[in-house]
Amino acid sequence: MKVSRNLVVALAAAALVLAACSSSDEAATDAPAAGGDNADLKICMVTHGDGGGFWSVAKAGAVKAGDDLGVTFDYQESNNDAQAQAQLIEAGVTGGCAAIAVSAPNPDAIKGALAKAVEAGIPIVTMNSGSSVFKELGAFTHVGQDEFIAGQEAGLRFKAAGMKKVLCPIQEQNNIGLQQRCDGAKDTFGNVENLQLSAGLADLAQSQAEIQAKLDADPSIDAVFALNADIAYNSALPAAEASGRSIMIGTVDMSGDAVQAIVDGRISFAIDQQQYAQGYMSVVLLYLRLINAHELGGGQPIYTGPGFVTQENAATVQELATAGTR
Repeated sequence: MKVSRNLVVALAAAALVLAACSSSDEAATDAPAAGGDNADLKICMVTHGDGGGFWSVAKAGAVKAGDDLGVTFDYQESNNDAQAQAQLIEAGVTGGCAAIAVSAPNPDAIKGALAKAVEAGIPIVTMNSGSSVFKELGAFTHVGQDEFIAGQEAGLRFKAAGMKKVLCPIQEQNNIGLQQRCDGAKDTFGNVENLQLSAGLADLAQSQAEIQAKLDADPSIDAVFALNADIAYNSALPAAEASGRSIMIGTVDMSGDAVQAIVDGRISFAIDQQQYAQGYMSVVLLYLRLINAHELGGGQPIYTGPGFVTQENAATVQELATAGTR
């Protein structure tokens, strides 16, 4: 089930109409988001984010939804520390969160904290990662993309281009979504080798060195499936160019630099899971659950991707990516 742009607009419009219907003439002044008649509703988002290019866009979408709805919105991220994320969730449960959106790259690490939210009657939506386990975590839906399907589609692109071997560098430890992307590529392409990066996004130069060492050691590798736009642009691309041979690069997610590299033909494609929509829709879904008892999604994930950005359509999204909304 792939959600169209029209459904995103419809969700937002419905929420705003309901907000208008339920509001009074007196505006609140203490909401961190916009301040409004819904400021007594505190919607929280706790992710494994690291403040990088991807998560800054997802956060921007969530903040915009909080502004549009006039709710109090609180965003916390754990910098890929699963135990810290669990602690942040527990703090939200005791700190007045009326509803919580969470990413779930390591579901076992946060299931205990989310069980406390369920026990407290706090509605939950998972977002970005967790599409296969959201029900087990007590969420009524998931907003994101199926990572295995995204990987499958990337594998088909590499196969259509005639590539022989794909390197799949993984920038985070214990992130099931990243592993699923590599697994999906292997399912449709076949010859895929994973590479666990020791520092990932924390040290892009080190990640470049590790990718470059692998390319130098194995001349049969002619493609790199980067799982993050910063890894693609700052690590995989310079490593490929330093190798002195033609290497096809595809990535997941976008940044202004990565989209420019697509325009220039240096990166072949980016899978766009539309993280701004993930942030925005998660807040809207929880808002509707709080004010009107909606549980949207029909017990299934609500997909925001995968879509593809290539040289043919990159100019269309380049300005938005640079502005921080794509």
